[in-house]
Amino acid sequence: MAITLNHTIVPCFDKAESAKFYCRVFGFEYVGVFSHFIVVRVNDTLCLDFDNQTQFSTTHYAFKASEPEFDQFFARLLTERIPYGSGPNQSNDGAINRHYGGRGVYFRDPNGHLLEMLTADYVIPPQ
Repeated sequence: MAITLNHTIVPCFDKAESAKFYCRVFGFEYVGVFSHFIVVRVNDTLCLDFDNQTQFSTTHYAFKASEPEFDQFFARLLTERIPYGSGPNQSNDGAINRHYGGRGVYFRDPNGHLLEMLTADYVIPPQ
């Protein structure tokens, strides 16, 4: 069996609103309350567990999608009027990057986490 990431905790100020945001924008499945978390299913193997915290460091979450899924996602991003950009330091320049023959955008969630949607893997040169 291949090892897969099963879940990760997303620290947030309001777990209910954060979970709804990810479901609305990404199209993820709202699972519900588990212990003190609110769980959102990304795919068959990965869930995000949203957890209220008063202080936390923001982080980066990147999601890969097919070209048609990217189109659906991007339409929701525009409908929500969420600022987006072409890179981690240009997360609001209103551009889509075309790295490695794909498309990608960066934007911030309501907690300040930097989110990324991309359609092609990064090519890392051999060392």
